[in-house]
Amino acid sequence: MKDLKGKKIAILVTNGFEEIEFTEPKKALEEAGATVEVVTPDGGKVKAWNHDKWGGEYEVDRKVADASPNDYDGLMLPGGVMNPDQLRQNKDAVKFAKGFFERKKPVAAICHSPQLLIEAGVVEGRRLTSYNSLKTDLKNAGAHWVDEEVVVDRGLVTSRNPGDLKAFNRKMIEEFWEGVHKEQTV
Repeated sequence: MKDLKGKKIAILVTNGFEEIEFTEPKKALEEAGATVEVVTPDGGKVKAWNHDKWGGEYEVDRKVADASPNDYDGLMLPGGVMNPDQLRQNKDAVKFAKGFFERKKPVAAICHSPQLLIEAGVVEGRRLTSYNSLKTDLKNAGAHWVDEEVVVDRGLVTSRNPGDLKAFNRKMIEEFWEGVHKEQTV
């Protein structure tokens, strides 16, 4: 496993994120030595969604309006249906996510979270995957959607669902370890 000691990773969420798509990547990042900060629009605590019911509450480290991509080495985006739908309507969250692409920093997005990337205008011309129901949205935004466990395209790691977490975490850590990707584009 790659050593992420000295790397600081942001996890951007709001209420309704899929719990396992938050807890498992966060655990993998911390086990690899990264410092992880939970960033949200509102601060305080956020509440997870666990398959078909509300899950646990988690502490927030920073409000997105007070955060900058300059403070982090990478961005992780958990899925869930509610989470990215709310984030894509928040101008600070969209600006924050887009800022990682502008700075050529790696981003990892699973399940429904590419909805936020569509809003940020960063999927055109990229090969990626997501939860199947986003296929048409991503294609309409100019992405080349594929049905694969994990896809890496110029520093962007994507996966379809919680069943892909093992592969997703492995590739996410690899891309965060590599750092800035000169070929990363907006």
